[in-house]
Amino acid sequence: MTPAVAALLADAILALHVGVVAFVVLFTLAIVVGGPLGWRWVRAFALRATHLALMLVIALQAWLGRLCPLTTWEQSLRNRAGQATYGDSFIQYWLSRLIFFEAPWWVFVFAYSAFAGLVALCWWRWPPVRRRAQDR
Repeated sequence: MTPAVAALLADAILALHVGVVAFVVLFTLAIVVGGPLGWRWVRAFALRATHLALMLVIALQAWLGRLCPLTTWEQSLRNRAGQATYGDSFIQYWLSRLIFFEAPWWVFVFAYSAFAGLVALCWWRWPPVRRRAQDR
């Protein structure tokens, strides 16, 4: 793989990572707002199951002290491209600042655990609804 291809793939993984973060955070906000307002789409079972699974994986990684596989993959590709980790590319520069910041590890464990608790609370308070065959 050429350094240019590795850099391009690293940027794509960073964009995917930002998308995952945005989905987890924004969909939680949608549930908290839309649940009380009766928005049916925020109770879709497939969306809610995917959302909960992602948040549980994120919290588990924090508890185990592991980096997200997307972060590891991106960093590996950046090294292969000869780039400093989190430097150089426009996409990398701006998108990484949206989701990465410096703090003690326990802050991340607490934040991910609290957020996972909020997602679980939303699951209980506004449970997902499976659509019946006749509703489709």
